[in-house]
Amino acid sequence: MAAASAVRAAGRRSRRLFDIFVAEIPWTVSSKELKEYFSQFGSVQRCQLPFDRDTGFHRRYCWIKFSTPEEVQNVLQKDSHILEGSKLALKQQIRRRRSQRKNPHE
Repeated sequence: MAAASAVRAAGRRSRRLFDIFVAEIPWTVSSKELKEYFSQFGSVQRCQLPFDRDTGFHRRYCWIKFSTPEEVQNVLQKDSHILEGSKLALKQQIRRRRSQRKNPHE
């Protein structure tokens, strides 16, 4: 049980390193297709598309990491992003410095 919570905590920490959170992804879209789509805005360093172990399907959201902040702005400047007829919901991830993070022991 402790190992599972440690993995979840590590996952939460790593998500802070991503630039954009993408939701409402159609079931039929793969991480490769997401990388290809977002590469038109800049260099995609990483795309994390989590899967559900029970169903085998992805969870319809992902995190995208770009090389530069300018590339992130390129993505956010476009009004809407549509893949396979579905409008994606994007949210910029805010990076906080360690001194700005909440202390879980407070």
